Amino acid sequence: MALIVQKYGGTSVGSVERIKAVAQRVHRTREAGHDVVVVVSAMGHTTDELIDLARRVTDRPDDRELDMLLTTGEQVSIALLTMALQARGCPAVSLTGWQAGITTEAVHGRARILSIDTARVRRELEQGKVVVVAGFQGVTPDGEIATLGRGGSDTTAVALAAALGADRCDIYTDVAGVYSADPRVVPTARKLDVITYDEMLELAALGAGVLHPRAVECAKKHKVVLTVRSSFTEEEGTWVKEVADMEQGQVVRGVAQDKNVARVTAVGLPNKPDTLAALFTILAEANINVDIIIQNAYDDARISVSFSVAGEDLPRTLEVLTKHRDRFGFASLMSEEGLAKVSIVGAGMVSNPGVAAAMFRTLSEQGIPIKMVSTSEIKVSCVVPQADAERAVRALHTAFQLDAAERVTVHG
Repeated sequence: MALIVQKYGGTSVGSVERIKAVAQRVHRTREAGHDVVVVVSAMGHTTDELIDLARRVTDRPDDRELDMLLTTGEQVSIALLTMALQARGCPAVSLTGWQAGITTEAVHGRARILSIDTARVRRELEQGKVVVVAGFQGVTPDGEIATLGRGGSDTTAVALAAALGADRCDIYTDVAGVYSADPRVVPTARKLDVITYDEMLELAALGAGVLHPRAVECAKKHKVVLTVRSSFTEEEGTWVKEVADMEQGQVVRGVAQDKNVARVTAVGLPNKPDTLAALFTILAEANINVDIIIQNAYDDARISVSFSVAGEDLPRTLEVLTKHRDRFGFASLMSEEGLAKVSIVGAGMVSNPGVAAAMFRTLSEQGIPIKMVSTSEIKVSCVVPQADAERAVRALHTAFQLDAAERVTVHG
């Protein structure tokens, strides 16, 4: 008998019919003799609808109260799924994040999990119940409700699997696994049977929506056996693990895009050794994640620094920098919205020169301007106009011979 954690996303529980289908799958796993912990997201577009509701009340909803509102979405899902399981004669209990012992840092909207007290979950499992846990949420050490940010249910599931010592964690979604690109953008994307933690982490961080980066990071750290598969079919999914057998000759394994990018440029910063440290410390203290960074020195005394942030962080970034303008003494502050980051990823890139050149050439042939570039051993990223992002993904997918013969069916 194994202990299995299953996570179901919003599309998988998007209707009463889908919830009943999930209950059937969970019950079947339980009848096979396994202990099951289920983590669910809010139904369909509930989170977006709740955010819209809050913004109809105020342009700038309080972070604490927004978390209080958003966590209700997952509570609806866990209660309904538990009822569906009980209706099938399967003993089950629903637990909110805090009832499941999930403690987070005191940051609203994007908190990280600090610890999980598994006593309550283990007690319910020992009583023969399926435990249905609300994803995306926890409680701070001071007793405040906090959310984990977009995709946080993935993180909840993997963290629970790690804390419980589960035999595996199955992430159920609306596609049959991890693909070489988003099948909604590239219908001929190829499903990968296996992918390394490092490749998956890069793809997730670069915009591949099938898994949240923090979930992959947690799985890698704690060696959680991870699968990604569809809740709509019985098709075998994708295994995410430490080492994958590389396909012969396949240097690039996937293409990802992030269409939520903005660029900020601080012009005329003093050319001092501590300038960048001070600048990015201020942004880190404001919980603003910075991605690509480019520095240019235009004389001995002054430099300019450009960096990318998430689109929704742009107003706060400009606000923080403007507040500290006198401290840094920059001449001007510029920003650009409507950008996207397109990336190629593959563990084989480290030993194959010329991959970046092939990427740049492909984008050039498509007439797509490159505004920023970032590289690592297994990825190359280019910031391009948002309007060109999907065209860039399709062109790169074809250029690196990732197209499959058949088109992918996407549910939802």
